[in-house]
Amino acid sequence: MLKLRFSSFDLECGTDEAGRGCLAGPVTAAAIILPPDFQINTLNDSKQLSEKTRDQLRPLLEEQAISHSVTHIEPDIIDSINILNASIKAMQESILQLNPAPLYIIVDGNRFKPIHGIPHTTIVKGDSKYMSIAAASVLAKTYRDDYMNRIHEEYPMYNWKKNKGYPTKEHREAIRKYGTTKYHRMSFRLLPEQLALDF
Repeated sequence: MLKLRFSSFDLECGTDEAGRGCLAGPVTAAAIILPPDFQINTLNDSKQLSEKTRDQLRPLLEEQAISHSVTHIEPDIIDSINILNASIKAMQESILQLNPAPLYIIVDGNRFKPIHGIPHTTIVKGDSKYMSIAAASVLAKTYRDDYMNRIHEEYPMYNWKKNKGYPTKEHREAIRKYGTTKYHRMSFRLLPEQLALDF
């Protein structure tokens, strides 16, 4: 059973990211503040939910939230500051867009950098423990999937509509055959033998 709050603050936000391990596309984060009377029984860590359930949950979460925000950090930024810093930046930017601003932040994972002096706690597997982090994971995942579906139309040969940019065998074979795009993360090991790629 997910808990609603970690702290004693009503304006507590949860934040999470999606797409950290992908070879292409942005890393996407969401932040959300849920009301004290929030209750959606089907909410869970986005990885435990079907795509259909996530898509059904998103409008419900947005409707009930006190505030929510989503941020994409593009591959060129990921390549310049590394994926960990890009993930943290995406979460920070999402939090800064919340109105009202949160008084406490709970973060999925074990790494975060404080912003504006707002107290925070990192929680390993937080998306399976707290509602706001689970809600943020659903928003981040669905908005990133939408993004990958859009750029799939531009480069259908990589089948991002299905693999969402993750390092599947099919995706890597397409990189081997067609090379890279502006959406690929050039700092990542795109192929098992990196020298096979001609940059």
